Amino acid sequence: MNSPAADKHLALTPIIHPWIEKLLADKDLLAETVKQQNSPVNIQSIAPFAENIAEYKRVFEQYQIKHKIFFARKANKCLTFAKAAASAGEGVDTASHKELQQCLEAGIPGDQLILTAAIKNVPLLELAVEEHVNIIIDNMDEYESLDGIVRANETKASISLRLGGFTLDGNTLPTRFGFSLQDAYKLITEEITAHPFLRFTGLHFHLNGYAIDQRAAAISQSLQLIDDLAAAGIPCQHLDIGGGYLVNYLAQQEEWQTFHQELKRAVLGQRTAITYQNDPLGMVRIDEKLYGEPTVYPYYNELPKAAFLEKILSSEARPYGQPIHELIKARNIELRIEPGRSLLDQAGITVARVVFRKTDTEGNLLVGLEMNRTQMKSSSADFLLDPIHITHQSAERQEPISGYLVGGYCLEQEFLLKRKIQFATYPQIGDLIAFPNTAGYMMHFFESQAHQFALASNVFCTADLEITKQDGD
Repeated sequence: MNSPAADKHLALTPIIHPWIEKLLADKDLLAETVKQQNSPVNIQSIAPFAENIAEYKRVFEQYQIKHKIFFARKANKCLTFAKAAASAGEGVDTASHKELQQCLEAGIPGDQLILTAAIKNVPLLELAVEEHVNIIIDNMDEYESLDGIVRANETKASISLRLGGFTLDGNTLPTRFGFSLQDAYKLITEEITAHPFLRFTGLHFHLNGYAIDQRAAAISQSLQLIDDLAAAGIPCQHLDIGGGYLVNYLAQQEEWQTFHQELKRAVLGQRTAITYQNDPLGMVRIDEKLYGEPTVYPYYNELPKAAFLEKILSSEARPYGQPIHELIKARNIELRIEPGRSLLDQAGITVARVVFRKTDTEGNLLVGLEMNRTQMKSSSADFLLDPIHITHQSAERQEPISGYLVGGYCLEQEFLLKRKIQFATYPQIGDLIAFPNTAGYMMHFFESQAHQFALASNVFCTADLEITKQDGD
C-alpha cells in the first residue's frame, strides 16, 4: 500500500555555481537570450573551466610532478574551451579530423595537441603528421597506415602507444582498446626504435569506469613497462592516464541514496512510479526481484575531480610498495591526464522554452519544451538533476504540480527526462526551463537534427553577464 509520503517529490538538488545563480536571477536577460538565440540555448562560462584546471594543477604541484592537462574536446564542441586550455599553457585531446583541424586553425600549436581518435583514417593521420601532433597508436593497422605515410613523405612523427589488458587480483580488465604490455614492449623495442621516421615518446591508457584500484593497477603495470624499456636503453617521456575523473553534481548524499531506494521500491510496485511508465533506468525485474543497478552516472561523489586524482596518486603501487606519486617523480616523467567532463563542471546550462501543456492517456501532465532529447543527452539512462523553472507570469495554478518534460521528436519515447518532475506552479507557455551543469557531454555528444530541427545555439556569459556568441562555437 502506498503511504502519503510515497507521493512526495524526490528532490535531486543540483550544486549551482555563483555565476549560474547570478544569471538565473536575471529573468529578463534569460528571456531575451532565448528570444535572440532561439530555444534551446546553451549558456556557458569560462570561469569554472579555469577553476577546474587550477584544481588539478594544485595536486600536481603539491607532489612536484611534471604534468600536462589535455582537455578532452569531445566532451563539448565549443572551440572556446579548447582555446582557454591552450591559453592556460595546457593542451587539447582531439578525437576527429574536424576537432584537430579547428584547433590548429584557432592557432593552437601542434605540440599542445594529441590525437586519440578511435578511428584514424589516412587524411587524419596525414594532418597530425604535418602539424607535429603526438599520435596515440591503438592497433597495428593504425601503425602500418602511419608507417606508410611517413615513409612516403619522409616526414618524422612522434607517437605514443595505447595500452590495454591490465590485470587486477588475477583478472584482466576488459577493453576493446590498446596493445597488451607484451606486444607494446615488442613493438617499441623491435620496430619503433629502429624506425627512420617514427619517434616513441610515451605510453597512454584510458580505463572505463571509476575504480581507483583499477587506475592504480594500470599505472603500476605501465611503470613496470617503462622500467623495462629504460633497461633496454629506451626513454619514456610521458605516461598519459586518460580521463574519467568523477564530478559531484548533487548537494546532498541523502537525496541520491533516497532516490535509488525509492526507484527500486517503485519498480517492485511498492510505491507510486517516479519515472515514466515506471521505467527501471536499466535495472531488470524478474519474478519480483530486481537485478543490476540503474545505468546512470554516479551524480553524487565524495571524491570529485582533483580529490579523485589525488586519491589515485597517493595509492600504493604494487609490487613497488610506494605511493604512485613518488614513483612518477623518481622517474622524472611527465604525467598527463585528459579530463573532459570534470573540466566542464559548472561551466554551462541549457535553457529551453515551454510551448505546451497537456495530459496523456494515463492522466500524466506533459510539459513540451522547444528542444529535443538529443540536445541534453549522454550515455546515462537519465539526467538526474532537478531542472529549474523560470516564469515571469502569474501561474494559472499556484500549487505545486508534478509532470514530465517532453521534446519535439515525433516518438512515444521523446522524454527529455524519464523522471517525474515537480513544478512549484503550473508551467505557462513561454516559461523557461533551465537544466543545470550540462556543459560536459550533455549538450553536444548525442545532439541530432532529425526533423531538420536546428542545433542549439552556444553562447558565453561573462562575469558581468554579457552574453556573446563567439566565432567557431
